[in-house]
Amino acid sequence: MERFADETDILIVGGGPSGLCAAIRLKQLCNEAGVDYRVTVIEKASMVGAHTLSGAVLEPRALEELFPDWKERGAPLHTPVKVDRLGFLTETGRVPLPILPNTPADNHGNYIVRLGEVVSWLGEQAEELGVEVFSGQGAVEVLYHEDGSTVKGVATNDVGVAKDGSPKDSFQRGMELHAKLTLFGEGCRGSLTKELFEKLGLQDACEQQTYGIGLKELWRIDPAKHKPGTVEHTAGWPMDNSTWGGSFLYHLNVEGDTLVSTGYVVGLDYENPYLNPFKEFQRWKTHPSVRPTFEGGERLAYGARALNEGGLQCIPQLSFPGGALIGCAAGFLNVPKIKGTHTAMKSGMLAAEAAFAELQRLDDDAKAASPPTPLSVPSYEEALKSSWVWDELKSVRNVRPMAHTALGMWGVFLYTGVVHYLLGGREPFTLSHGAPDHARLKPAAQCKPIEYPKPDGVVSFDLLSSVALTGTNHEGDQPAHLTLKNDAVPLERNFAIFDGPEQRFCPAGVYEYHIDEATKKPKLQINAQNCIHCKTCDIKCPSQNIDWVVPEGGGGPAYAGM
Repeated sequence: MERFADETDILIVGGGPSGLCAAIRLKQLCNEAGVDYRVTVIEKASMVGAHTLSGAVLEPRALEELFPDWKERGAPLHTPVKVDRLGFLTETGRVPLPILPNTPADNHGNYIVRLGEVVSWLGEQAEELGVEVFSGQGAVEVLYHEDGSTVKGVATNDVGVAKDGSPKDSFQRGMELHAKLTLFGEGCRGSLTKELFEKLGLQDACEQQTYGIGLKELWRIDPAKHKPGTVEHTAGWPMDNSTWGGSFLYHLNVEGDTLVSTGYVVGLDYENPYLNPFKEFQRWKTHPSVRPTFEGGERLAYGARALNEGGLQCIPQLSFPGGALIGCAAGFLNVPKIKGTHTAMKSGMLAAEAAFAELQRLDDDAKAASPPTPLSVPSYEEALKSSWVWDELKSVRNVRPMAHTALGMWGVFLYTGVVHYLLGGREPFTLSHGAPDHARLKPAAQCKPIEYPKPDGVVSFDLLSSVALTGTNHEGDQPAHLTLKNDAVPLERNFAIFDGPEQRFCPAGVYEYHIDEATKKPKLQINAQNCIHCKTCDIKCPSQNIDWVVPEGGGGPAYAGM
């Protein structure tokens, strides 16, 4: 069956902060110029914001530029930061660390938010301006013009396809969306973005990305312990000096409720295949200085998401014929600041301004052409390099790679506290991240297994009860969206050499090794219905044998204001 094709002026893949800000800015410019270009956003989640997960402390800089009247518009920023704490944990104690003014750790002027609510609000603003927002639409294929290098748009996935590939009674063919320019804002390790990297060589002039996995829980705690506006971060235990990791704990101001957002980030450049990020997070909550916050409370939600941590060194080529990368798809996280939403939003706004300028240059025939006239926006990349986003990332470019030096995390603390504070990123060198994350994993024979305490059901929990809190759901009878490039690799390499790290680095219990009754040998079982779309498996598999692709639209987690 042929796919129905529709045409739009600007197509945005991903309804996250960057994609929605791009759409909003485009429509603002249309209104200012008295023109009406069609702007379309497609989002794989069933609702805008349902797949959004972040800490999050939001720096409102980009929001203020987009909507100077954001308070009057009712933006869900209700909790200004009042108390800012930083600490280093030993196994039994906590050492307070100073937060110097105007350093990345200083949260003065920022807001604690539930980012899913912010994204949902942005979606409402976009639709009010005339943006077409289609949720439950997963983009599975990049379409190209005949030259093979110019992006034409994307295709959404078919629905109603059985596991064996046959059409069910509910079968509907996906559709093609053609555009003059396609902005890819899929987030970290997007499947289409990964294809663009390989096909168009967008990473040829930069380093490979390095990642982290962020795990998060939402709690309702004892009112006597609730301190709205309090932000706490820790480093140190339970991580060792060679492993990047740290926690966050944010007290939200929600009327009639005592909510805190808490979580842990583990760098995916870790070496020990026995490390389990989920269990490290659970263990952190048992620390004597952390546990009291959660005792007597109720855990409400759980989730996890991979993060781009490479910074300036890893930003790929951002514009190419017919398309551009925005937001986390390109990687604009300011790691020492522990923030990337404001930079992602600004990147979308800058891409919108560049796209609008190119649209305005087209003559009437080109504007009306079918198929749409492809555009290029090299001015977007130039504008980004002239913006405060680039200044931010350049100033902290050497913080994250310090963890890859012999000094490890102590080097990060020393550099951030002394060198960065004194020079502000003006040092005449740029450190390298070195090997990609998957290549850093050591053989199991060279590592010591890690003994984790059993969950107590009070502050620490097992994995399956945690996944149940994500609201994750996938149509069971559909082709697997977690595919293996070679079925023999899990047993012959991942299990034989690394003792099956998939069963530990996945934060949703998707990968399990069990004994096959017929062969009496270990076999990898993939529980794709558990997948919470974090992309960790696609990143950390030591054989790069797992390929994450978009499942049927609307599937995945259903985060409520995470």
